[in-house]
Amino acid sequence: MKKFLMASAMATVLASGAHAETIGVAMSLFDDNFLTVLRHNIQDHADELGVTVQMEDAQGDIARQQSQIENFVAAGVDGIITMLVDADSGKAMSKIADEAGVPLVFVNMLPAEIDDFPAKQAWVGSNEEQAGALEATEVCRLLEGKGQAVILMGQLGTTGQRGRTKATKEVLASDDCAGIEIIEEQTANWMRTPAMDLMTNWISSGLKPDAVIANNDEMALGAIQALKSSGISMEDVVVSGVDATQDALASMKMGDLDVTVYQSAKGQGQGALDTVLKIAAGEAFDQRVVIPFELVTPDNLGDYTTKN
Repeated sequence: MKKFLMASAMATVLASGAHAETIGVAMSLFDDNFLTVLRHNIQDHADELGVTVQMEDAQGDIARQQSQIENFVAAGVDGIITMLVDADSGKAMSKIADEAGVPLVFVNMLPAEIDDFPAKQAWVGSNEEQAGALEATEVCRLLEGKGQAVILMGQLGTTGQRGRTKATKEVLASDDCAGIEIIEEQTANWMRTPAMDLMTNWISSGLKPDAVIANNDEMALGAIQALKSSGISMEDVVVSGVDATQDALASMKMGDLDVTVYQSAKGQGQGALDTVLKIAAGEAFDQRVVIPFELVTPDNLGDYTTKN
């Protein structure tokens, strides 16, 4: 009987340590294709594990997101996951959670100005420069190292915009790609309609780029709409993006989108939840978990149509 009671007690401890009760999730924006898939993967994994998650939408507002973090702390959640509105706001969010002793995991966007995370904090995401390098290298190959390109950037100040744009420019400045001139670059804030409007304005001003290099698929799809509406054949321009969303893959199947880069929302979402639960349970965890990007072209499109 004594052995049975000890075994039961140990099982209870292990079960309670396997996951925390409530995790607060502060997302930068609900109204984004990739981030929608990301939060759904967090929710689905939480359901599998029997964990309660409280999702909040910062609607692109740094102050709102900081308030959400503070509210999670005040509510006594067992851990917090946040997809930052802006990379530079990460330090403030980190301080709030650290001072309260609440586990915090940054997902997707790597916060700026944090070289070493506090003991109960981590980041789960992907190397944004890898995405930009994969995308630009394939565009360069398709253009055979010469032509004119425009860059559609994501929201300024985000690690995705910074890393992908930086790597794109480095690739295009290399010996093999130096014949490609960047004739224009502006932000469209990760969104399809602003990208369509921006591309329309560029075309109206007389720009006829050989390539459109977008920091994400939504902006690439907006550019494609503008190009087609202006009567430009998609055979005459290379269009690329990042994320490999279902809309982007459908566009590639139609022959419009030429290049995208798969970003695993499932790997990031599940990894972030697993990590925050480990921290809350006092288990060993990695403070930086990197999920690799993967190049997607018409040649391997079929391998990604069922991924998320």
